[in-house]
This record gives sequence, structure tokens and C-alpha cells, in this order.
Amino acid sequence: MPTVVILGGAYVGVKVAHCLLKTTAKTVPDLKVVLVTKNSHFYWNMASVRAVVPGQLSEDQYALPIAKGFEKYPEGSFQLVIGTAEALDTDAKTVKVQTTSGAGGEAADQTFSYDHLVLATGSRYVDANVPWKANGTHEEVTATLKHLQQRVADAKEIVVAGAGATGVELAGEIAFEYKKDKKVILLSGDDSILGGDSVAAAATNELKKLGVEIRTSSRVASTAQLDGGSSSDTNNSTTGKTEITLQNGEKLTADLYLPTMGVVPNSEYVPAKLLNDRTKLVEVDDRFRVTGGGGADNVWAAGDIVSKPKAAFVLADMQAAGVAKNIDLVLRGKSPAAVSLLPFDVHIASVGRERGIGRMGFVKLFSFMVYQMKGKTLGVERLPGWVDGSSF
Repeated sequence: MPTVVILGGAYVGVKVAHCLLKTTAKTVPDLKVVLVTKNSHFYWNMASVRAVVPGQLSEDQYALPIAKGFEKYPEGSFQLVIGTAEALDTDAKTVKVQTTSGAGGEAADQTFSYDHLVLATGSRYVDANVPWKANGTHEEVTATLKHLQQRVADAKEIVVAGAGATGVELAGEIAFEYKKDKKVILLSGDDSILGGDSVAAAATNELKKLGVEIRTSSRVASTAQLDGGSSSDTNNSTTGKTEITLQNGEKLTADLYLPTMGVVPNSEYVPAKLLNDRTKLVEVDDRFRVTGGGGADNVWAAGDIVSKPKAAFVLADMQAAGVAKNIDLVLRGKSPAAVSLLPFDVHIASVGRERGIGRMGFVKLFSFMVYQMKGKTLGVERLPGWVDGSSF
């Protein structure tokens, strides 16, 4: 029985699992797919910037149980494991996973053998108290969102640090909802938002229309709670202001501080020989097969843990399809193929619930186009189809 173990239950992992069970299982009837994820629910994190605004999204609009989406497959063909990968041995073709079991959630180590392995554990924010990615279990992510909804509702002055796409979208969502009732400040460590992208000027104009105060060349050095809490408690506190110290020595105070920078790959369990020394991202070839030798020919990787050419939903989606296709080819005795990605770079971001900015390559997109593509719903209508596999 060939076994494919997939580490990570987000966009890439869930899609690869469904593709294999829907397609490969027809020609390899004894195929077994094991999906390992720390989160029992699929989290549509693209909507997190809107979910922190009270009253905008219900829990079932941004998270659904993964197990239910796989109930249609034959018994024994799929196994869902709630746990975290701890160690990978490519020579022995095994991965050690720390799982939780029992009513008290006791930790236990399990070792899984594989014929093919997919690394799709993505990335996380250094600040564990923000919900822009699933930094923890479903219960932890949901608790963080509900807590921040209350903090957003109570705050009069909110500082969003980091002016990439997430920061721009977050500042826009809050400012759109509360108009002039709250002061929203967006801090960019660079001399422009969005890393100086060609759509930065358009994004700046849209944010200013919503009343967002943009401060460039304002990189955060440290934060501290003025009520005596530690900097790590910034978003756990229910009262008190946050003091933000910039690298130039300037200090700001805010009722709520929301960092959107500091993303690191979830690759600690991966042997060093398979990682880029500087970025700690997994190295892959054009087939998205992991390089580095040592028995890694049957190990594949996609999504944020690879970030090739960059971390983006549309690219991760295409990578997942390519990895599933290549595993299917190899299991049928054929050679894997190069994975096709977009021939041009795409950059889109919603700015509030009615506007957006974007481009496809060098071609600028009209605001209403980005609104229809992303800003209107942030894709939450696709969640059920992603969980049960009907979207692909």
C-alpha cells in the first residue's frame, strides 16, 4: 500500500490530499493519504483582516472542520492526524509527529512511514498573538480573533505595523468600518508602503481617502505595555495602552498595536541539508521536489515553506496542483514534470470593503476589478469547496 504523508492542513496540504484521493486513487486503488495538521479546522486566513472587525464574519465563514470534508472517501484511504511534525528522517522515510490524544489532550509521539512526503507546513508570525496565519490550534486561533474583535471595538487609536499587503488590507478594513471614529496609523519600515511596488501610490491614495495616517521610514524597534505587561502580552492585554518605540527613538502610544510583519517558515523539523542556510526555506527544483539528496527524491514541498518565487495564494494553488500531479505520475511509473506557474507577477490587495489596488505584470487593475476579484468577500465563499474538494 503506497502511503503519501502530507504535513500541513492549509491551502496546499488540503488540496494535494483531495487531488490524490480523487484522481490517483483511481489508478492506484490501495493508495493511503495521511494528512498531519495542528489545526483541526481549515482556516481561511485571507479573511483574517476582516474577521478582526466585529460583526463582519461568523466563525463558520473563516473556519470549517477538515475531517468532514474527507468523509466521502473509502474507509482506510485517508487518515487525519492532529499534531505537529517534530523530526524528518529522509533515509528511513519516516517523520515523527507530536500528537494530542485523550480527553486531557495529552501529548504523544507517533512515527509515520511514507513512500512520498509533502512538506506544506507554511509559515507563521513571530508574534503568536495575531491571527493572520494559523499560529496555533483552531481553538487558539478562534480565541485570538474574538479577543481582538473586542480590542478593536474598544480602541480609539490603533497602530498597524508593517505595510505589506496584510498591513494595508488590515488598516483599510478597520478604517472603512469606523470611518473617523477611530484613528488608524499604518507604519512602514521602508520609504513607501508595499515595498515600493508600482501600485503603492494607488494604495496610499485609497488609504488616505479612508482616513488612515501613513508613516513611512518608521520601523518598530520594540513595544511595551504601559500598564506593566511585557511586550509579548501586547495583544493579550484587555486594558492599557501600548508604547511603540521606533528605530529612530520616537515613541508612539496606541490603544491597540497590530503587527503584520515578522514571518518565519515552519521548517524546524526539516534536516538542515534540505534548507536554504539564510532563509530556512526548503529548497526545491522546478518539479517542486526537494533537493539536497539523502533520500529526498520522494519528498515534495510547496507553499510558504518554499516561497518560490514568493509567498502568494495563487502560486501556492498552482504549486499544490503540480505536486499532486507529479506524485501521481511517479506512482504510475512515469517521470515528474516541471510545474507551470504564472508567466507574470500578480499583486492585488483590498483596501476597505469597496475598493482595491492591483496589477498583473505591468498592467494596472481598476479598483472595481480588485473589488470583484478579492475585496468583496476575501474569498470566503470558496471555503466549503476547498474543504470538501469540490473546488478542484
